[in-house]
Amino acid sequence: MTSLPIDTLRDTFLTQLAQNHLIVEAETGSGKSTRLPVWAAEQGRVLVIEPRRIACTSLAQYLAQQRNEAVGDSIGYAIKLETRFNENSQVVFVTPGVALRWFSENQLAEYDIVIVDEFHERRWDTDLLVALLKEHQKQRLVVTSATIEGAKLASYVSAKRLQAEGRQFQVSLQYRANDSRQLPDSRHLEQRVKQEVLTALQAGPGDILVFLPGRKEITQCAQMLQGLEDVVIAPLHASVSDEQREVALNIQPKTKVVLATNVAETSLTIPNIVRVIDSGLERRTEQRNGRTTLSLKHISQASAKQRAGRAGRVMDGTCVRLYGEHAALALVTPPEMHREALTEAMLASACCHHPLTSLVFVEALPEKSVNQAYQLLQGMRAIDSQGKATEHGRKMYPLPIDALVADLVTRMPSKALKEAMIDYAAVLATPTKLYRLSRDEEQLEQLNQQESLGSDAQLAIGLMRGEPFSGLEVDIDALREARGLAEQMRDVFELPQLEVASRYRHDDLVLAIATLHPELIFVRRTKRREALGNGAMEVVLGRESRFLSQSEAAIVLDTHSLPGRGVKQTLTLATQVLPIALSSLEDLGLGEWQESSVVVEQDKTYIEMVLVYAGRVIATKKTLAQGALVISPILNAVKAGEYLSGFYLKRQTEILHWRLYVELGLAGDVSHNNVTFDGWFSEQLQLLELNDIDDLELFSSEDFMFEGIPYWEYEDFAARFPYQLALGDLNLDVEYQPAAKLVYVVYRDGLRKGDPKRWELPRWQGWRVKYRKSSRILDIK
Repeated sequence: MTSLPIDTLRDTFLTQLAQNHLIVEAETGSGKSTRLPVWAAEQGRVLVIEPRRIACTSLAQYLAQQRNEAVGDSIGYAIKLETRFNENSQVVFVTPGVALRWFSENQLAEYDIVIVDEFHERRWDTDLLVALLKEHQKQRLVVTSATIEGAKLASYVSAKRLQAEGRQFQVSLQYRANDSRQLPDSRHLEQRVKQEVLTALQAGPGDILVFLPGRKEITQCAQMLQGLEDVVIAPLHASVSDEQREVALNIQPKTKVVLATNVAETSLTIPNIVRVIDSGLERRTEQRNGRTTLSLKHISQASAKQRAGRAGRVMDGTCVRLYGEHAALALVTPPEMHREALTEAMLASACCHHPLTSLVFVEALPEKSVNQAYQLLQGMRAIDSQGKATEHGRKMYPLPIDALVADLVTRMPSKALKEAMIDYAAVLATPTKLYRLSRDEEQLEQLNQQESLGSDAQLAIGLMRGEPFSGLEVDIDALREARGLAEQMRDVFELPQLEVASRYRHDDLVLAIATLHPELIFVRRTKRREALGNGAMEVVLGRESRFLSQSEAAIVLDTHSLPGRGVKQTLTLATQVLPIALSSLEDLGLGEWQESSVVVEQDKTYIEMVLVYAGRVIATKKTLAQGALVISPILNAVKAGEYLSGFYLKRQTEILHWRLYVELGLAGDVSHNNVTFDGWFSEQLQLLELNDIDDLELFSSEDFMFEGIPYWEYEDFAARFPYQLALGDLNLDVEYQPAAKLVYVVYRDGLRKGDPKRWELPRWQGWRVKYRKSSRILDIK
């Protein structure tokens, strides 16, 4: 067997493992992912947690080949939709999601040792699993990575720290940037990658690994590299087929160019790679406006180190970085628990019999995210007030889909709708887009006739059930994965298989989703028609959206964010949209009814009411002005002088004088008074129980007396502190600031060009006087 750098730790590892948890730090390519599970199996049954499905299957296959066994004998794996191990398997590779579900069932009682590999990626599920194992203390724990903070983690889990020095092969670094501080850039990425690939092919034999942020960029680069002679282009991402994965991971007769996401960053050994081309980009989840979205980001220094290490697994190599040597990359990738919504983590923890807030993590969880997750899961009735899982929560958790979608699936009101939601949920949970729209206008017109609602759900469910549609470029592998997931969930709920799926009504599905989660309802902006809002966030229709121009409201079930400098600059695209009638929003009790205007028809007074949702009027109605509703139009009519002529100005002045009187400390025990004309007169009207504005004609100004300054003082006080002044050719308003002993005389109108003189004004003894006209302010002395 080939010697690897990690081999120097074997004896120490086994000695320490017998008594301690372990933190194992070793360079990329040192062999830790393949050696440690086999060594640990000498002391018991081993569960190995790998962050990605492709790592689980590849490592299991590699170790099984080393033993000349079939996968599933002594070495096995379990991933979503696929299980290959038995009760006698000594080493089982699983994804974190599978491990957490097993922990919820029996606390991993069948395993003696748990190895958490590539911990540096700081996924929420691996962080949670380590926290649970730390709390549980039933298995020996081994945490490994090439780039973790070993001392900090060793202290966290009370572990011994082991380090393997050195690596087998050296990697030289090259940078492609005009400025040494230039950050990774997605512009013209496929062209720059092609140039580097051509350069690498000329440099000598050996395969090439290109790190790209996502499947979109992989497809673009693959198209750009088509036609190169004696070169195999091999995509590698989470959704590749078994055949594509075999091509990427094995030596080919021709030179191979592997186009990979960061699935190739860890654990996998791709033979014969001598050159790595690193874009410096990845797609990473983060919270935007309270929701977890996927955004294009710069990688961290730790990820850059991992990527470079892929070139030194089996021979000396070169890593070309398409950014500057001194680019300001973060030291490590922020933990998912600090950049994502904690809904999934909180539900998983609750179903593992530990409220999330009872666990200790490497870093304290953000309080705001914890509270948001708690409120959401409480609203779903998935957890109780102590943070423990309810029966409904335990039904949701095993489903391999997001908590919100799982809530929708489990609470659908009928069998037919549950089937439809399961099929749609499977599409939402598949990382690869199920289809793309054709550019052929004739085919798109046929599609609009076949699916006339403009609903992504209707189209997706139809594809899942085998309906033919024009104008779609369907991804067969993605469709196969989605169907497999749907069949799995149909089995859980004992529902018919896809071939005999029950018929459903689209309107019923939309109404059921809207009833359960009204926060998913968005309405179009009145001016920016491509944008929709729900009062908390705004989304823009995705480029491939078929949302019809005449549709005014939608349920948005999935989004994708394009990065900006901040939340306000980030563009959030709505990628899964279901139209809903505006009238349904009123039926659901959404929005707030507000008074709009007064309408008089046939001697009756009506209030026109508007229903406002997310800043937009979605319905109107007229209500007879009675009781409390009649107050507003009467108040407005009096202030406009339509009734009780001169009353408003007189009482308003009396109220202003009373407030000044109080502020000057002349009112005895009254220390403050915030009375306003609107509040005082509304109270008078309520006491009279007027039902119609015309009833006001039965009253005069003397029926509404304001009891403020005593009548024997009022005339003198009003003369000393007027609120309006007429200086012949200059009319002024007066404002008082008693606390500062300051008077403002404010220009209202008049022909005078000059400023008022002090002798023209009241004495105001002891007060400073200022004159204000527009933005000009001056002292009057």
